[in-house]
Amino acid sequence: MHASIHYHDKNYTIDLNKPLDISIPLRAGTENVNAWYAEPVRIEAVKMGDWVGEVSQGGPVNFRNIFFNPHGNGTHTECVGHITKEFVSLNQCLKKFFFGAKVVSIQPEKKENGDLVITKRQLVMELHNIFANALVIRTLPNDASKLTRQYSHTNPPYLDHQAAEWMRGVGIKHLLIDLPSVDREEDGGKLLAHHAFWNHPAATRFDCTITEMIYVPDEIADGDYILNIQIASFENDASPSKPVLFRLES
Repeated sequence: MHASIHYHDKNYTIDLNKPLDISIPLRAGTENVNAWYAEPVRIEAVKMGDWVGEVSQGGPVNFRNIFFNPHGNGTHTECVGHITKEFVSLNQCLKKFFFGAKVVSIQPEKKENGDLVITKRQLVMELHNIFANALVIRTLPNDASKLTRQYSHTNPPYLDHQAAEWMRGVGIKHLLIDLPSVDREEDGGKLLAHHAFWNHPAATRFDCTITEMIYVPDEIADGDYILNIQIASFENDASPSKPVLFRLES
């Protein structure tokens, strides 16, 4: 099945039968990717007296409870409600689901304090005349250990807030990154990159999102794509998500 796309003054098609999933699935247990000191995902059969919601244990159906934290347990998309005093729901902010996207690979720079940081200079060098409104950042080195990495207490790489300001200035409305956060693990609660990207509280961009803990396999080349962000309809600041890329075909 193909769909016709008019993107940046050109006509393309995308093959809907060839999605490129860049999400990390939620799985029960300690092998799931994890950050922010969150407990591991639990997926447990409901038990009520002699009744059990597990066919393999004699139940009539599989009927399970799932316990997770969207920010700490895998790929998730968040809105500005992540940093606001008032309640803001991603389900109310994200009303469109297909976007032009640019995939770019960047090796974070090592700073004097030992931090690894994605800088504005790197983005400006890599992204010339960007016209996409979604940016997918794959950090280097890149390998499948990102699917199960335990990020807590490791000071992972992050995004310099000036880089986030630059993204806002060039019209990036949806940022996707393969790190647990765009901000430093321990920053005293400043969350400078979050605030800069959403322009909060000066002129808050409610229709913009940040998606963290994605995984972009090496076989997905840098370049232009169509992005589909799929979320669950939680009334919450964040939701587990399934971002999917589609290659553009002339």
